[in-house]
Amino acid sequence: MGSLIHLCGFVLFLIALPLISALKFDVVAHHGHESARHERCIRNFVAKDQLVVVTANVDGYRGDGQQLNMHIRDAVGNDYGRPKDVAGENRYAFTSHADSAFDVCFENIITGAKDVVNPSRHVELDIDIGADAKDWSAIQAGEKLKPAETELRRIEEVVAEIVSEMDYLRSREQKLRDTNESTNERVKYFAYLTMITLVALGVWQVVYLRAYFRSKHLI
Repeated sequence: MGSLIHLCGFVLFLIALPLISALKFDVVAHHGHESARHERCIRNFVAKDQLVVVTANVDGYRGDGQQLNMHIRDAVGNDYGRPKDVAGENRYAFTSHADSAFDVCFENIITGAKDVVNPSRHVELDIDIGADAKDWSAIQAGEKLKPAETELRRIEEVVAEIVSEMDYLRSREQKLRDTNESTNERVKYFAYLTMITLVALGVWQVVYLRAYFRSKHLI
């Protein structure tokens, strides 16, 4: 009974995933080179060959004295886009090139001649990955699916992604365990070698000192 309750709760959680609200924050504007030092980044993880859709809803308008620039990149050096002077609703889609964390970064530059008190842009950021990034309304219309069939298909893909991510984490854990065991073996052998070296050095010192004292007729 308990397992059934947990399973139902998990399914309800998957159904509620699309209802999660976007991340909201403000990006303060700075002059020229200072803006790069105050870059605001949001990090997420994505598996290789997954579809990612980044939706940024930015207030203000072009020419209002601020220029909000975006930069989408991952931790292994792949660059997915550098949109400039972003305003309004903007959507960017890309397919990941590697299993890696990726960043969506914002910098706000003051471009107007007039000094504005605390200039900033308000950003609502939504990042959809994998099954959540697909347009299920278009899929439902194209394949003539019922709403329940579409939702079950989405949940099936989400579960498959979770299983794939668990397999990836398991392989990472195995690699880390192998590395840890290898390191432990090397440390153990190094400790043995250190002990043998110290014992040999001690024996050599005793033999040398005895020979030295005998040569001086002290013993």
